Amino acid sequence: RHPGLVISSEQSLPVGHHDILSLIRQKPGEILRGQDDVFFLIEDDIPASIGRDNVRLDGASRGIGAAAARVFASEGWNVALNYCRSRDQALSLAAELSAGGVEAVALEGDVSDPDQASALVEAAASMGSLDALVCCAGIALPQQLLTDTTDQQWRQVMGVDLDGVFYTMRAACPHMVRRQRGSIVTVSSMWGITGGSCEAAYSAAKAGVIGLTKAMAKELGPSHIRVNCVAPGVIDTEMNAHLSRADMDALGEETPLGRIGRAEEAARAIFYLASDQSAFVTGQVLPVDGGMVI
Repeated sequence: RHPGLVISSEQSLPVGHHDILSLIRQKPGEILRGQDDVFFLIEDDIPASIGRDNVRLDGASRGIGAAAARVFASEGWNVALNYCRSRDQALSLAAELSAGGVEAVALEGDVSDPDQASALVEAAASMGSLDALVCCAGIALPQQLLTDTTDQQWRQVMGVDLDGVFYTMRAACPHMVRRQRGSIVTVSSMWGITGGSCEAAYSAAKAGVIGLTKAMAKELGPSHIRVNCVAPGVIDTEMNAHLSRADMDALGEETPLGRIGRAEEAARAIFYLASDQSAFVTGQVLPVDGGMVI
């Protein structure tokens, strides 16, 4: 039984949980006939958020993560937003998305800590099915030589940018494997593909994300779970706020499309890979870089 869903028989349902959710999406008052003469009456008091797909995003309070949250919500998905420090921004975003008719919650936690990463996934899963996972949290050091990078700085970048993806994915996999469906999207960088001078720690972490993505696509494929990666180029977000306008303009001129990217453009790529629009795509790295890496 489900709130608002009346079934004419107490016998076991001949359909799975996801099929019931598809029934809930039908028009109020419609009567559907299932197997073995089980009838479903769709009533008009079903909350609008029931039956929607659910996505959990980390690094979702700002930049590409926040843009992705807005795209998912605009497509009718419920959204669990993970943030670490930007509490006010995350709460404001959750309120904005909720006002649009979806369920949105802001969850505080540090994905570089395995216990917190696991707790965040469990909290998101409590919303219902975990249909998609987006690993978007990331930090970067100031540009510097490898020889000037301290052990602490190296571990800090690896902890968030790579370990956090591993911890989060490890916690989410059982939920998706149990249901035999789901989609995971990681966020790397063009530096994860090419490497960047004076960006050794960031490049290494983001290259690791790509390797993890490909490995998990093979591991989870038999369970009907897709794993893909978006590799943004230069995007106009707070991560690049340390660059001057002249620097950003110069980077835009180096890009074949002649400009830098917008957060929503990367977010749209994330949604494409997370949704059924890419149902036969897995193990791929999708650059969103204006042609910078060709």
